[in-house]
Amino acid sequence: MDNELSRKSRIVKMLVAEFNSNKKLTERYSTNSFGRSEMDIEYNYPDHLEAERITLGDNESDSFEMERLTWKDSTSPWIILHLHGGGYVGAMRRHYKNMAGLYSEVGGGATVLTVDYRVAPEHKFPAAIEDALRAYEWILDQGYTNEQIIVAGDSAGGGLAMGMCHTLKSRWQKLPAGLVAMSPWTDVTASGRSYKENYDIDPVFGNDRSELIFNNPYIGDANPRDPRISPLFGDFTGFPPMLIQVGTDEMLLSDSESVAAKARAAGVKVRFTKYNGMFHVFQMSGTLMEESKAAWFEVKRFLEEIQK
Repeated sequence: MDNELSRKSRIVKMLVAEFNSNKKLTERYSTNSFGRSEMDIEYNYPDHLEAERITLGDNESDSFEMERLTWKDSTSPWIILHLHGGGYVGAMRRHYKNMAGLYSEVGGGATVLTVDYRVAPEHKFPAAIEDALRAYEWILDQGYTNEQIIVAGDSAGGGLAMGMCHTLKSRWQKLPAGLVAMSPWTDVTASGRSYKENYDIDPVFGNDRSELIFNNPYIGDANPRDPRISPLFGDFTGFPPMLIQVGTDEMLLSDSESVAAKARAAGVKVRFTKYNGMFHVFQMSGTLMEESKAAWFEVKRFLEEIQK
């Protein structure tokens, strides 16, 4: 999208940059505090939505929670498996509840299952992907077919969605009907050119060689080129249709560009949109900016095409 940023968008972008450059604020939301889940925080969903908490796992070391959001009186047969971002160190945050509501709305009343998967540094690879797979299997156990499941994720969650599909494929299991990836982190080796070219302009990760990007604790002793961590390095043959959205000012821009090109070369149907001047996971702004509204409308159109 090549249109000039609106005044409201410029203000939001400026505030995002200010927050991430303020050391007092970023220290307050450091890795140590960011790892604590906000699943318990009360969130006032609209009256037409109902939320239910579900726990998977038999003991504290391998258990995690999910939130199932259902649209009252909806007859939609679809379910969206929602994998939040946070660089594999950030647990469920309150704003992802808002995103779950938006997914249900643009999904035509689809049920949304948000997974509060285990995160680093306590739980390194492959904890997150194991939990995503367990959630996928749980959905199938509820009577859904793979053709009724759409997997959506942002940032690390977008990479997790693709990594999950690589794993399902390697196990000869059926893949979901579609993938929605917002600013997906697909290359934890940070080898793309945008990590350098956008270093000075990225309002979220720029001007700081953060450990979140360059020395992430989730990787542990694993090979960072493992497709389950860096899906860019996997084979996308047989993947379902994908919608990939990214901002042009992101350090992670190359992650989306490279995956879109590689998936298309493998015969995958890919809708890839770059939003001019936008920052990492700008869709979190919901209806606040014209760009984020356009992005959610694009998600709606993509889901409608899959659901035909």
